[in-house]
Amino acid sequence: MIYSENILICIAIPLFIALFFTRTSTKRFLFAFILGMTVCLFSAYISGFVNYITELGRDEMAIYYSPVIEEIMKFLPILFYEAVFIPEQEKLYTASIGIGLGFATFENCCYILSAVDISLPYMLIRGLSVGVMHLICSLALILGLGLSKRFEVMTLPGLVGAISMPMIFHALYNLLVSEDGLSSYLGYFLPILTAFILFIPFRVIREKLNNE
Repeated sequence: MIYSENILICIAIPLFIALFFTRTSTKRFLFAFILGMTVCLFSAYISGFVNYITELGRDEMAIYYSPVIEEIMKFLPILFYEAVFIPEQEKLYTASIGIGLGFATFENCCYILSAVDISLPYMLIRGLSVGVMHLICSLALILGLGLSKRFEVMTLPGLVGAISMPMIFHALYNLLVSEDGLSSYLGYFLPILTAFILFIPFRVIREKLNNE
């Protein structure tokens, strides 16, 4: 049995110490990375509680509830940062990506340590699927927020629209990988394929939002 809190402490402490020896932009990313790992831990607490009271199976929980819980938890610190500090768009990108990568890293670390026997090919697949999936969700969220600001629809419907994109993508991934065979292969391939497809459009939209 592993304790996720111990893993978080071991990873977060050196990163926290590094905050005192790095520049502002690096500090921002490191802090967001630590925050992403912390958000992952609290998401697991909430998911465990919801699973307990609903008595759903693992697959049903992963498809119906986990994407909503995890994306909301990743969204809350970004929303707080945007509402309180009103940062530049580029700083918001850095914070969102850091939270997404921190979340994915901590989740993969806990998975590796809790599993009994994992092959190297499977871990490569998981890194290219789960890790990239959380990154894509973070990018989708931050682009949604950026577009909401651009069109001045930073209202409740606008925020719901922004967060719905990562929720849908996350749920679609979990749905595909929940079944063995061709469905799971499509799910594992979906995040990296999406990353390649969105690379150029993301850079174009990002430049437009930064220049406004």
